[in-house]
Amino acid sequence: MRHLGAMHLSGVILLCSFLIPPAWALDAYGAAPASDPSADVPPFAIFAAMLLACVGFHVLVQIPSGLLGSWLGRKHSGLISYALALVAAGVLTALALRMALHVGDVSVWADFMVRGSVGLAGYTWVSQRRGRFECGGHSVARRP
Repeated sequence: MRHLGAMHLSGVILLCSFLIPPAWALDAYGAAPASDPSADVPPFAIFAAMLLACVGFHVLVQIPSGLLGSWLGRKHSGLISYALALVAAGVLTALALRMALHVGDVSVWADFMVRGSVGLAGYTWVSQRRGRFECGGHSVARRP
């Protein structure tokens, strides 16, 4: 149950990070010359691509690396779990960009990693929590 909450929190954080548009979306928006309206990319298509990139990154990279990091770091501190999750996310991001999108640009990888690292911090924080929670005014004991 803890990992389900961690997945949702990391997804919300990732989605919020896309409120600042990535450079590739801004480049796509201004790629067509002003004199050629037929070649212009409609804004909804750029928004849809950003949403698809967010969901794809969350499903393909963030959730598996969060699970792997918390599983490998289960006997260690949250910082070790976070570091392991970041290493896994770095590798999975590079593979996803290279294999699926055929993108070899380091700036795109860095953009996804910066956005994903904040969400992974939330994932690690929730998955490493121990003790009791307050739920609706009631104290709920958690299993270790």
